[in-house]
Amino acid sequence: RVDFDVDAPLVAELLGDGAHLVGHSYGGVISLLAAARRPEAVWSLTVVEPPAFGVARGNPDVDDFVDHGQEHWRSGPRDPEAFLRGFLRLVGAALDPPSPLPPRLQRGAEMLLVERGPWEAEIPLDELAGASFPKLVVSGAHDPAFDAVCDVLEQRLSAERAVIPGAGHSVQRTGAPFNERLEAFLLSAESG
Repeated sequence: RVDFDVDAPLVAELLGDGAHLVGHSYGGVISLLAAARRPEAVWSLTVVEPPAFGVARGNPDVDDFVDHGQEHWRSGPRDPEAFLRGFLRLVGAALDPPSPLPPRLQRGAEMLLVERGPWEAEIPLDELAGASFPKLVVSGAHDPAFDAVCDVLEQRLSAERAVIPGAGHSVQRTGAPFNERLEAFLLSAESG
């Protein structure tokens, strides 16, 4: 079962003596929590479309997204492939997986069915804001709920912000635009 409270300490430990931390989607939530646990081991933090919806509660788009997400987990199809397809539509992912799902994707869909909702995560914004490592928040300009989360993170963490449209939730699938922005940020973090 995927659970940010279980996985964040594992990622924090894997930082070793120091590393650049990059997380996409649920991995972004885990990365935020891991960075707060071991800020001294983080050289830089990049989060891409993190569903850390708790930071933007009260925003109507965020609240609506969370309601739909909770409904999908509570009442959505129990068939992993059908659940995954509904999830991909929900998050605006530009991915149409083959049917039947390949074994690795099938296993991922089975895990998705039982993952803990990312909207439950309590992101320690004050601790992260006080950490000295550089921060980058990336969104894909496809959904106002994700944009709202990224806007809050940008403001509260004094983070750099990148908006890279063209691939929905899977911003990294834009290729060069994402890679070049991430590379520039990492090089800047290393020289700073």
